Amino acid sequence: MLMEEGREAPSLNISSIQMLSVQPDTKPKGCAGCNRKIKDRYLLKALDKYWHEDCLKCACCDCRLGEVGSTLYTKANLILCRRDYLRLFGVTGNCAACSKLIPAFEMVMRAKDNVYHLDCFACQLCNQRFCVGDKFFLKNNMILCQTDYEEGLMKEGYAPQVR
Repeated sequence: MLMEEGREAPSLNISSIQMLSVQPDTKPKGCAGCNRKIKDRYLLKALDKYWHEDCLKCACCDCRLGEVGSTLYTKANLILCRRDYLRLFGVTGNCAACSKLIPAFEMVMRAKDNVYHLDCFACQLCNQRFCVGDKFFLKNNMILCQTDYEEGLMKEGYAPQVR
């Protein structure tokens, strides 16, 4: 069982963000965002450029990228946070249980090639929800809890009936 966030687009451009202390005896660096000198105590380094903390923002939601993580995403001349990158360019899919669309930025559960909404990842016979680390079984492309799986094995010609 694997819980992960979304599926990322094939041509992913990820860059790291570093927060650096400005040494008082060094010449101020120019900000790639506003072109002014960085006189703050800290600066960000990303995309081989230097930035004020307020100038390195997501082009969509305007969040300060230094505050939301240590990575940024670039595509089509846009600098983006992970959520907006996946929303704009991520690959979506359908839930194996309910068949509804799963947005690319949503947390999902996986079992082999199947992808599920977190709320849909449950035994398909008794609706018992699974937590990370719980044992589950995939039989005839159905997710089953251990009890229902073992009951099905004891029946001849395993053909589960939905309760």
